[in-house]
Formats: sequence, C-alpha cells, structure tokens
Amino acid sequence: MKNIIVTGCRGQLGIAVNRLLGASEEYRLINTDVEELDITNVAEVLKLARDVKPYAIINCAAYTAVDAAESHLDLNYQINAIGPRNLAIAATDTGAKLVHISTDYVFPGNSEAPLTEFDPVGPQSVYGKTKLAGENFVKDFAKDYFIIRTAWLYGEGKNFVRTMLGLSEKFDEVSVVCDQFGSPTSTAELAKAIACLLPTDNYGLFHGTCEGSTSWDEFTREIFRLAGKTTKVNSVTTEEYTAAHPQSAKRPHYSILDNYMLRLTTDFRFKEWPEALDDYMQFMGFKA
Repeated sequence: MKNIIVTGCRGQLGIAVNRLLGASEEYRLINTDVEELDITNVAEVLKLARDVKPYAIINCAAYTAVDAAESHLDLNYQINAIGPRNLAIAATDTGAKLVHISTDYVFPGNSEAPLTEFDPVGPQSVYGKTKLAGENFVKDFAKDYFIIRTAWLYGEGKNFVRTMLGLSEKFDEVSVVCDQFGSPTSTAELAKAIACLLPTDNYGLFHGTCEGSTSWDEFTREIFRLAGKTTKVNSVTTEEYTAAHPQSAKRPHYSILDNYMLRLTTDFRFKEWPEALDDYMQFMGFKA
C-alpha cells in the first residue's frame, strides 16, 4: 500500500479525506495533527517523512481564524507559510507528491468575474498574505505538487452552516451580509478533487470550489430552507454588519473561483453548490 501523510487530520477537510480514502485498499493514511506533528519544525517533518517514505503528503493544516490572524502575524506565517515550506522540502527529499490547500483570500476580492488560476493575486489580509506565501514556498521547494485553492468551505466541524443553524435555535431572525459573493464548497467534494488528482502527474495550481455562486444571505436562506427553519434572514451590507460586529480582517467582496485548470485538464467536475449542500445536510442529519 502507498503511504499518505495527512496533516490537520482532525480538521474539516482532514476528516473528509479520511472518509474518502481511509478505507482504500491502495492507500494507507498516516494521520497527524498538531499533537502528532509540528509542521513548523523542519527536522520533525523530515524525520516522519523519511521514516514513512510517503507516496504523498496531503496538507490540510492551516491557521484559518482570519480576524485573529491580524494580531498573530508570526504564528500565521509559521503555520500557513513555514509549515508548507517544510512539507515541500520533505516531499522533495523523499520523492513524495504534495497536495496543498490554499484559499480565495490570496486575491484582492474586488473582481466582478470568476477568477481563474491565471488572474493576478493581491491578498488584503494577514491570512491571505500568509497563505500566498505558503503557495510560493510550495512552488519553490516541491517538485511534484498540487496546490488547490478553495473557498467558503464547510464539513464536519466548526463552519458557517453549523453557526447559522445554531443561531436559528436561539433567534427568530439573523442579519447576514448580502454584498459578498462566493461558491459554498463541501469538504466531501474537495476530497473527491484531491482523490482525482492524487494518482496523476497533472501537477500545478488548481481552483477547487463547488459550481455556481451565491451571497452569504442567500446561502443562509437555503440552509434554513433545507433544515425546515423559519428564522428570518435580514440582508445587510458589509458596512452595516461591521458597524455592529467589528472585524479585524477585510473580507473579499468577490470570492467566486473558476475551476479553469480542472476543466481544461481533467474530467472531474464539482457538484453545483445547492446539490452539495443538500448532500451535506442529509449526511449530517440536519435536513428536515
């Protein structure tokens, strides 16, 4: 069997990768999280890789608290940039493939058209800057790599869907921004994209989100509809929301990614976001 090191195994994507690949007869997953492996320590990462001799490393680890990131610069660079650099060094050292997950936050967030892998980056937050640094380190130090940018991710763990469902239990109405746009993406679908690319030599940078797009308020309405909730959704602008709920990090106005490279180079297609959300709600027992 081919050994695969999974970092961030207890996070949303790590759980989804385990669900999809854990029972595989082809792969054996070596699961690690912060307790088992400090990805910011290159010696520790190299030791594990040399012991395991992995076929691939799937990096699901990241610092994703975008507001807290603004005041924790060093920690963010350690986890989101130095960590991927170390994994890339270890992958090259052992001849392994590296799958690295990145984000829409590497873009300025002010586009009006879906963003391809060829559009210029320009992060506006500490989180985005550190994730872009991680991408660049992977390109610099890994030989065989897949970088997959995703957005609006939800799965098993803390996420927007569960937050909204929790609020619906406490309040008769919620206020949600209406002027930020993206493609809600389930970890189950992203794991499938990883599994599609993993056995290939189709290396490079990819965008990986569910098809279609929406706004946060419309996304919330669909969550409530599927869950049979009657909670009212009040649409507010980002300016109105941040006046009542100050945020440290600037949010992208436009996070719609075009899965251009996947479409050009593979037969894999993500599900439309409403279908993927329906699957998730059913799987989690949230659907009415």
